[in-house]
Amino acid sequence: MTVQAILQGKGAQVVSVSPGDTVGNVARVLSDRRIGAVLVREQGKVVGVFSERDIVRGLARYGAQSLERPVSDLMTHDVITCKPSESVHDVMERMTARRVRHLPVIDNGQLIGIVSIGDLVKERIEEAEREAQDLREYIKAG
Repeated sequence: MTVQAILQGKGAQVVSVSPGDTVGNVARVLSDRRIGAVLVREQGKVVGVFSERDIVRGLARYGAQSLERPVSDLMTHDVITCKPSESVHDVMERMTARRVRHLPVIDNGQLIGIVSIGDLVKERIEEAEREAQDLREYIKAG
């Protein structure tokens, strides 16, 4: 299974914010959309990822004042990406090794979606269930 197949199933919608948006405003976006991260984009280019973890780190470092800071102060600047042709397994390994939960999907230099560790785990579970069902059917037929 590839990242492209996941995007086809979940859609390619990506929620983005600007580097100057405040942490408080972006926290509301995360809550309203029921998502764990947004991409930070400037002039169409991905310049960062901002997640729930960044909010927690900001609160620990700056207290309540972190909510008034721009997301560019707290976002992850070193954006790790994946390609639509990559396997779910390979992307899961990268996410685990780098301790990230969201990856933008880039194809030929263009943003085409975002995947979360939850998306990948869901796919792996569904794949295991399909394999188990295939085995049950094979055993019944034999």
